[in-house]
Amino acid sequence: MTTLTDRFSRAVDYACIAHVTQVRKGSDIPYIHHLLGVASLVIEFGGNEDQAIAGLLHDAIEDCGVEHETAIRRQFGDVVAGIVKDCTDGTAGDKTDRPDAEAKRSDWVARKQAHLGHLKVACERALLVSACDKLHNARAIVQDLEDPEVGLRVFERFTGGRDGTLAYYQALAEIFSARGIRVAKVLDATVDWMHELAGQASARPSSPFETRGP
Repeated sequence: MTTLTDRFSRAVDYACIAHVTQVRKGSDIPYIHHLLGVASLVIEFGGNEDQAIAGLLHDAIEDCGVEHETAIRRQFGDVVAGIVKDCTDGTAGDKTDRPDAEAKRSDWVARKQAHLGHLKVACERALLVSACDKLHNARAIVQDLEDPEVGLRVFERFTGGRDGTLAYYQALAEIFSARGIRVAKVLDATVDWMHELAGQASARPSSPFETRGP
């Protein structure tokens, strides 16, 4: 059983403050909904308190600024800070909007390729948190695909569009499965359902992401 202390409560407060102005893509849902969801999945799949706290804080550096690394390390320790860094897919500065759509997508592909490469060698405690993050996101996409008022338009929110997003989640599922992460089977099933709902059940889109090798 995962034991939670006041450190977890303090991490909830930290996440609420850090992400106070942010909402989920395509909605007015406060971003803390996602962070609490990831932490909940981490606990469900056997993570310890450090991993659950990292689930709450996994987007702090990426979405709120690199200065949060020092604050997280000071308040929650090296283990939590290390997991958050492993889960960080670029920073706000890395994601600066480009006027050219092709350049923006090229930057996105390069960033995702780098993150996938990192996940192949990242420590298992970080992979659990990352996999729970991706599962929570994948379930949100599936939910929108099942909603007749949204459907395939959900992919308009993502730089990779339909094919890029599907390919990225497929690559993630393959890495987590290869690494033997406990949540991998659930993520794989969710990604399969995402492909089916998107009309890619039999013919998957070509992928710019290579997942083979160490």
